[in-house]
Amino acid sequence: MSAVDFGAFVADLATQSGQAILPFFRAHHTTEDKSGGGVFDPVTEADRAGETVMRRLIGQHFPEHGLLGEEFGSENTDADYVWVLDPIDGTRAFISGIPVWGTLIGLTRKGVPVYGMMHQPFTGERYSGDGREARYEGPGGPRRLRTRQVPDLAAATLMTTSPALFQGEEAQAFQRVERAVRLSRYGCDCYAYCMLAAGHVDLVIESGLKPYDIVALIPVIEGAGGVVTSWDGGSAAGGGRIVAAASEALHEAALDLLAG
Repeated sequence: MSAVDFGAFVADLATQSGQAILPFFRAHHTTEDKSGGGVFDPVTEADRAGETVMRRLIGQHFPEHGLLGEEFGSENTDADYVWVLDPIDGTRAFISGIPVWGTLIGLTRKGVPVYGMMHQPFTGERYSGDGREARYEGPGGPRRLRTRQVPDLAAATLMTTSPALFQGEEAQAFQRVERAVRLSRYGCDCYAYCMLAAGHVDLVIESGLKPYDIVALIPVIEGAGGVVTSWDGGSAAGGGRIVAAASEALHEAALDLLAG
């Protein structure tokens, strides 16, 4: 199947998962804590409803493909193609009624992310990419996504979900970058990476990510001309400590500061 065909199928996954999730947004619903007594890690009925719909559709159309989802775990992950799903990335925003969450739908081939979409059903926005190009659909009409080219860190805008992601040496490393940039903003989870791809921010630095937090976003960022890796410059597909940048130059400068 071609990337175009996968794109059509992903669009259908987004539509149907959005229909399952959206009735729960800004409505009364049950929120559970997955942390087991640690840092609050919420999951809602909407998370489970969205992933259930996507897993069912994938099973119907591609029974030979593998699956990795935040809510229902993994199956057949040795397959050539594996779908990586996060029905609501930004559950804390979701339960707070703030529309900076999204559904992440990623596809890997032999472990390499080859297609991804972030869908925000409340705003009607979709950010998608295949590593070669990236597209936006939503209010204002469709367009190609391109990162912006700022000259250096001193002109850059940095985002992270929360500075509380970083502890000890990681916190010191993040602060070195934060001191070097023009502006830093917190919040937004997956939305921050899409704003980078759309040319509104220039850096996203995070830690403690899971594969389903980042796989769908890699082809979008790369398709828009950006760079996304681990802090040591390796693949971002496994999650962990992630740095995404609008350009190679910004990426290298951020890595240098993160390394100390």
